[in-house]
Amino acid sequence: MTQKTRILIIEDEPKMVALVREVLTGAGYQVSAALNGENGIERAALDQPDLVILDIRLKESMDGYAVARRLREFSSTPILMLTAKAREEDVLQGFESGADDYVIKPFSSKELLMRISAILRRSQKTDQPAANETEIDCGSLRIDLARRKVTVKGEEVHLTPTEYNLLHELAVHCNQVLLHEQLLTAVWGAEYQNDVDYLRAYIHTLRQKIEEDPNNPQIIQRCPGVGYVLVSKTNS
Repeated sequence: MTQKTRILIIEDEPKMVALVREVLTGAGYQVSAALNGENGIERAALDQPDLVILDIRLKESMDGYAVARRLREFSSTPILMLTAKAREEDVLQGFESGADDYVIKPFSSKELLMRISAILRRSQKTDQPAANETEIDCGSLRIDLARRKVTVKGEEVHLTPTEYNLLHELAVHCNQVLLHEQLLTAVWGAEYQNDVDYLRAYIHTLRQKIEEDPNNPQIIQRCPGVGYVLVSKTNS
């Protein structure tokens, strides 16, 4: 018998927990819940769920951003944030904290399930390297394909599954301009192909991790109105 996908909800509003639980169990997921950040971190460590749904505006000692950062200290489990905020700076803060996607309240059951499906698909994506290919070398950036390990100038960089998939897509086309639509479709799926602002936010957080000066990026460069290119200046 196939094991159900396990989802942990970290949300301090019981009514929202009940609503999300009903939607998810109806879709065949196994659901658990925590009503505060501290308990949510403990449950995530013990249960090792396949996905965490996390509310940004937790009212106790830790907000959702802090919880996400703590989760990222020991887990690469995908995180879907629930937020009532749609401002770009709030979305960026969520991604920088380790979130993989977000849903703005109020949301429909269809949208929630679509986002969950997309995140799980990305996190389970495993591109098998060719028999004679063990790593991608783009100058100062190297990706160990077998271990999904990324280093920049020899220093390991810890990425979320989605960040890794985006960097991998850029790296396998090193020094080639990839259109916004190409990147969005390849990494997130066809349903995201027009979400250019979404891609821009992810590029921003990825640069924070791999660029020496994120405000003057040398590795991932933008082609205005077209897309992005990962630049390799050397092959050493």
